Amino acid sequence: GLIERAGYFGVAVLRFLETVFPPIPSELIMPLAGVEAARGSMRLPLVLMSGTAGAMLGNLSWYLVARRPGRSRLRAIVERHGRWLTVSWSDVERAEALFERRGWAFVCLGRLVPTIRSLVSLPAGLLRMRLAPFLFWSTAGSASWSALLGLAGFRLGQDYGRVSQFIGPISATVVILIIALYAYRIANWRSRA
Repeated sequence: GLIERAGYFGVAVLRFLETVFPPIPSELIMPLAGVEAARGSMRLPLVLMSGTAGAMLGNLSWYLVARRPGRSRLRAIVERHGRWLTVSWSDVERAEALFERRGWAFVCLGRLVPTIRSLVSLPAGLLRMRLAPFLFWSTAGSASWSALLGLAGFRLGQDYGRVSQFIGPISATVVILIIALYAYRIANWRSRA
């Protein structure tokens, strides 16, 4: 209903909310917007641009929030809550070195992975990835995801349910793997420390 009433602005708002609050599924937002474009009430290029713009606003928000603590405060947080974060300070230092060399790949490709795409901005901000590459690679990944889903909705027209039938199980599998990995890392934290 929001997409029908607010058009491109509604798509952007929903993608912003989906990025800030991951349980809102872009797997439904963009295909529905694509369906509206197939009906002729919206133009597909503008649908894709508004979806990407909304996602980027959310991505940038998380990046700026994550940048705020600074290295010394981050170290204190990691040393105090490392077990529950499942990360040690040496992990942070390794991630910093990796981000220096390959941060662009993590940021760009991470935007294409369900659940992960909303979290990519956090390590990028915490590890102080430069803003210009962050914006460039985030936009590339977010635009690709928006295009993939928007085009799927456009091609399927009224039958957008087939998109969620395909992407839904993939999203659920990724979430289950993330939870299992987190539980494993907590269970083995003492031996890692």
